[in-house]
Amino acid sequence: MRAVFQFIIQSMTGFVGTVSTGLVSFFAFGQSLLLSSLFAIAGGAVVYLTSKQILDYRYVKVNGLTRREYKFIETNLKEAKHKISRLQKSLFRVRSMQHAKQNLEIARTAQKIYANAKKEPKRFYQAEGFFYNHLDSLVELTDKYAYLSSQPAKTREMEKQLRDTRQTVGMLGESIKKDLHIMLDDDIDTLHFELDVAKQSISRTKKDNRRLTK
Repeated sequence: MRAVFQFIIQSMTGFVGTVSTGLVSFFAFGQSLLLSSLFAIAGGAVVYLTSKQILDYRYVKVNGLTRREYKFIETNLKEAKHKISRLQKSLFRVRSMQHAKQNLEIARTAQKIYANAKKEPKRFYQAEGFFYNHLDSLVELTDKYAYLSSQPAKTREMEKQLRDTRQTVGMLGESIKKDLHIMLDDDIDTLHFELDVAKQSISRTKKDNRRLTK
């Protein structure tokens, strides 16, 4: 959503910059139509890129990050997006009703962690276990499981490998749920605080009403 909103603002400022530069070049400085058009394009590009830098700077500051931290997180999120796409493909390649619910939960949890970090980059640090460890393991194991389960003739060794891999995938699924809970701890604490404040406010209102009715 932020990317779309930022693109709209950049496009609008770039358009205004293009038109303004072109008009000033043509009418104020008497440049030819061709030169005015070239100046207009150059001016629009400068305004577009400048507005991008300003918006990125404001976004980074609002999230309490340095530009270096933001670039670092952005790079890791791009890699994570690709890995999650691979994970989802591998999970849904497994045609098993027995594991369908578990696969769907794993896919949703991974996507939710990514979405939270994308929306609020600072949350990335709260789920480092997911981004640096659990996600990579899940991608590798689900790829392996999808490949082995698709084989028409399975040996006892393959069946054992499938069971062991499935068990480990399930354990990793629980691990990333914990990663998500850690990421949401601050929200839960804030909610508890707000609920306590609301309950106290309701309690005070009831006491005041009792006094008025006496």
